[in-house]
Amino acid sequence: MKYTKVRWGIIGCGDVTEVKSGPAFQKSRNSELVAVMRRSGELAKDYAQRHSVPKWYEDADKLINDPDVNAVYIATPPGFHKEYTIKAAKAGKAVYVEKPMALNETECQEMIKACKEADVPLFVAYYRRAMPRFLKIKELLENGAVGDVRFVTTTQYQYAAKEVMDAEELPWRVMPHLAGGGLFFDLASHTLDLFDFLLGPIKAVKGIASNQAGYYQAEDIVTGTYLFESGVHGVGNWCFSAFENVDVNEIIGSKGKITFSTFGNEPITLITASRSENWSFEPPQHVHQPLVETIVAELTGNKGVCPSTGVTGARANWVMGEMVKNFYVN
Repeated sequence: MKYTKVRWGIIGCGDVTEVKSGPAFQKSRNSELVAVMRRSGELAKDYAQRHSVPKWYEDADKLINDPDVNAVYIATPPGFHKEYTIKAAKAGKAVYVEKPMALNETECQEMIKACKEADVPLFVAYYRRAMPRFLKIKELLENGAVGDVRFVTTTQYQYAAKEVMDAEELPWRVMPHLAGGGLFFDLASHTLDLFDFLLGPIKAVKGIASNQAGYYQAEDIVTGTYLFESGVHGVGNWCFSAFENVDVNEIIGSKGKITFSTFGNEPITLITASRSENWSFEPPQHVHQPLVETIVAELTGNKGVCPSTGVTGARANWVMGEMVKNFYVN
């Protein structure tokens, strides 16, 4: 499948598409945003007018079957990803789906199968795989800056947001039937996918998930251990009802360590016995744009390959599912 220009349609033009992703489709070379959809026609029309998009819909099927659209970006909650991915694949459209890829790994595999049978590509919005900040970490690892990698650690905790404390209507991100789980699925997925990108696939996982604060039914704390195919070990702690916000990852090797955050903009730090160095990066204005540019390059045959596919996205879902399965046992 090779396009002269990628003509995007967005299903679910909500908050994430305002700055993070939507403008990237218009600013990338050989790419344009031609249609948007939202269940509220008025909101879809408003988005289209504000972003100079020629078409808007309140019916996803109409956008998917619009002949002017040849690639579909699915920006709904994960509970709808499988349905729209399969429909887009059957319509012969390339698919770019938000993360996490689906509610669970089984749904991910159904999506991969549908796209393979339709001979259309499937991409997942783990956009950190293309950001300069994280490409620098990959470069350091490939150049042996820390020697042989031994283990990785993640510590992420944050206070409970006001929107979930005594809320009459909970956000979809803590509703398992829409999100797959709680905030662990929404946030930890970025870090776990990033480690997959930096160090390769994870082959074994053990985890414990609980709900400690009681603000909602989904898990709000997860502790896990995992083993990469390469032999590297990993440990992670995620808590979403603590007293402050902390976001720290470490990659420890035989000769040094790299420290960085997943969501913050703190410098990347390399420490060895003989040196200590920092690298700072300004985040892209539209964080999806570097990844979108790889998708467009691949679709138009301009010597580009997107590093985030359905196959890699499904691996993150599998890891998360293994970590929380004790919590969701019926």
